Amino acid sequence: MLFPFAFLYRLGVTVRNKMYDWKVFKSTPFNIPLICVGNLAMGGTGKTPMIEWLVRELKNDWQVATLSRGYKRKTKGYVLANTGTTALEIGDEPMQFHWKYPDISVAVGEERLVAIPQLLFDRPDTEVILLDDAFQHRSISAGYNILLTEYSNLFTRDLMFPSGDLRDVKQSHRRAQVIVVTKCPSDLSKQESEIIKKELNPEGDIPVFFTALKYGTPYHIKTRAPLPWDLHEWALLVCGIANPEPLKKKLNQICPGYEMKRFSDHHIFTSQDWNDIQHQWERMKFEKKRIITTEKDAVRLIKFGESLNSYPIFCWPIEHEFLFNESDKFLGLIQTFIHSFRSLKNK
Repeated sequence: MLFPFAFLYRLGVTVRNKMYDWKVFKSTPFNIPLICVGNLAMGGTGKTPMIEWLVRELKNDWQVATLSRGYKRKTKGYVLANTGTTALEIGDEPMQFHWKYPDISVAVGEERLVAIPQLLFDRPDTEVILLDDAFQHRSISAGYNILLTEYSNLFTRDLMFPSGDLRDVKQSHRRAQVIVVTKCPSDLSKQESEIIKKELNPEGDIPVFFTALKYGTPYHIKTRAPLPWDLHEWALLVCGIANPEPLKKKLNQICPGYEMKRFSDHHIFTSQDWNDIQHQWERMKFEKKRIITTEKDAVRLIKFGESLNSYPIFCWPIEHEFLFNESDKFLGLIQTFIHSFRSLKNK
């Protein structure tokens, strides 16, 4: 029943892409390395932990900045994060970058074409800009595009919205310089990875990498104190993310049981929400228990201040772990792009 709407949506996206391909619409390059992390589908494919992976690997060698849209923030236009910034001002994912990596520049702006010059004016020492979820923003010509696709929902097997999750046509993967298959089983075989490579990129001219989710040590969202898991603890899972299934699967593996308080993706927590969380926590009659949430949710919960100190509320960091020992190879491609861009700039 949704196919006619999907057909019309696909038609609109195709025409728009052709306008850029034929130079009818202008795509503007910038005199700085722009690395875009995006996807073809709606929902979570791991863009935020990929941006964080890049930040960790690049920030010791380059002055790094991130630029996001700032989804569901209460402000408009360009905003550069400072010491007093909140998630309401810049959105939860940019706030997560700012919270974890205060030594980099974090900015938001719906119009990336306008925001980039403003960011460079405010932070003239910036050497690399990471564009979060900007693959469809073709008004900007990013020098390097990292396309993510989820193992359980490869873009080659998906349908256009609203029949499926695709917000761009499958052929757009040709604009990417590299493809990363995310949220893979940690024991993915080399044989299966080769089959997927052929499916995603039959010509073999775009490198394809594979990552699994790696969970770090939970830490208290207020005090930042780490606390490893006690396998006998129950958990109250509080989350407002697009796809909590990997987190639920991990909880099933390490604790005797859990309850869940789920909210919509990017949900802005209210005082009533926090009260409901506390009440559900108090109804859990277990000797050992904790509240667990994601880092993205933590930056939206932190506003409840000192009341958080009364509860064992921990966020659980996740990151990409490259399979088949290919992290150095992936990083090498990124570094080669940055060096080559700067070499051309200096000529």
